[in-house]
Amino acid sequence: MKKLVSFFLTALFLFSISAPTPAAHAEAPIIGYMGDLNSDQNVNTADVVILSKYLLNFSALHDDAVQYADMDKDGQIDGFDLVLLRKTVLGLRPLDPIYGEETDFIAPPIYDLYGSLPSQGDAKLLIFYVDFPDCKYDYEPSMEQVEKIAFGDEDPKNNNYPFESMKAFYKRSSKGVMELDGKAYRYTTKNSKSYYENDSWKIKLVNEVMAEMDKYVDLSEFDGDGDDTIDAILFNVPTSAGDDNWWPCAGVFGGDRIKRYDGKTIGHVITGNAQIKSASDFQNFNSTYLHEMGHCMGLPDFYLYNRDDDWEGLHGSAGYALMDDSLADFSAISKLQLGWYKEDQVQVYDASEGEQSFKLYNCQTDAGNCLIIPCGELNDKYRSEYFIIEYFTLDNNNRYVDKYYWWKPKENGIRVFHIEASQNDNEWYPSFRYSSGNNEDTNYDNGRRFVRLIDDSDTYNIYKSGNIIDNKIPGFRWYDSSGGQTVDTGLKITIGDLVDGAYTITVSAA
Repeated sequence: MKKLVSFFLTALFLFSISAPTPAAHAEAPIIGYMGDLNSDQNVNTADVVILSKYLLNFSALHDDAVQYADMDKDGQIDGFDLVLLRKTVLGLRPLDPIYGEETDFIAPPIYDLYGSLPSQGDAKLLIFYVDFPDCKYDYEPSMEQVEKIAFGDEDPKNNNYPFESMKAFYKRSSKGVMELDGKAYRYTTKNSKSYYENDSWKIKLVNEVMAEMDKYVDLSEFDGDGDDTIDAILFNVPTSAGDDNWWPCAGVFGGDRIKRYDGKTIGHVITGNAQIKSASDFQNFNSTYLHEMGHCMGLPDFYLYNRDDDWEGLHGSAGYALMDDSLADFSAISKLQLGWYKEDQVQVYDASEGEQSFKLYNCQTDAGNCLIIPCGELNDKYRSEYFIIEYFTLDNNNRYVDKYYWWKPKENGIRVFHIEASQNDNEWYPSFRYSSGNNEDTNYDNGRRFVRLIDDSDTYNIYKSGNIIDNKIPGFRWYDSSGGQTVDTGLKITIGDLVDGAYTITVSAA
């Protein structure tokens, strides 16, 4: 030891330095910060205490902390390192990042399905803020405001966070691999509102707006992936237009799909009446259309159609997802299909190797990963039956859940989805066969479904340390030939301790 450490125990500081959002690095991603000895993404007095106790031989350091404690990187952990750590906590020296190995994101399995909005790289959204001669907005933002609301920068202090902007939400969810941008334009229709109604495809509205705006807008700018198709177009109308004809929805344009605008065809179209309520209240605008853009990328709804008794597809403390209730982040199955995991973040259980253990990191961090347990052979584009498991928390893009659903069960922990992602046989319209609304294929929601939760009930169905998942848990079975969840998996999942921000998950024979 170079210096006595008892001196450094005489005072502790009452503030900390939070690790900033990791910035892009030319060679590798940031995986931690020197001095963060408890892996909480902060460098603060708690780390000073840990290092001080270690130097006094009161406690040991875990494996990662040994690397992070050597502040001067001289191969020794001593009093000089404690001095540098205290200076870091005081803000007298900058945070020192630790870089991991660079890995690529997986190719988005969903890309060759029917979506037109790319989930990786540049993605473009063209917004038309439309009203009618007989139906006007009660609050009308400028188009500069609309563009800031849709494409503005991240702002955790914004009252609408995590829906402070569509771009920021997608950037967090995708770990930065999707870059949404676009423009907004104002338009008033030539005819009254009723002229455009009773048309599920909104062909009259789309044709009119596109023909008129083509005179002023270079529509070729809205093809982010260069496939000669406009990525996605949003037609927003006043809330007062009513829900019967203007409830938000998205899909492939139902009109002339050969017609070209500045050399581009129309891809997916969104229509809806989720208007911006005021300059400070636009959460519903962003969350609604973030969900609809999920369809533009090819994702199905998780909620159930035409059900008066219960429309929710996912229930309980594990049942929050953007494609279900529009007020949470994308779930593990969505991120997998969209290509929002790096190659080493997709872990797959191999039954031939017997018992295996895996680590799952917080889904709301860039380290967030998943574990797949296949039913038989796993399709190379994940279009088969499997369980997908993630460590779910109420941070970041899930923060609105706790704010909005005050009456529902909420908690952090492990959740397990049962997936049946087989593709249908329609070559003209390739999509997931067991999506909500495909009533005959799903046996009216009672058989195979694209996504289910195990233990899908209105209760606390998140799993934590010490919990065991086996055939006693409702829904933890494979589908039989009739679509019933009756086939024993022969497996047991044991939830281990939460250490250094990760749960250990062990899969073994039951």
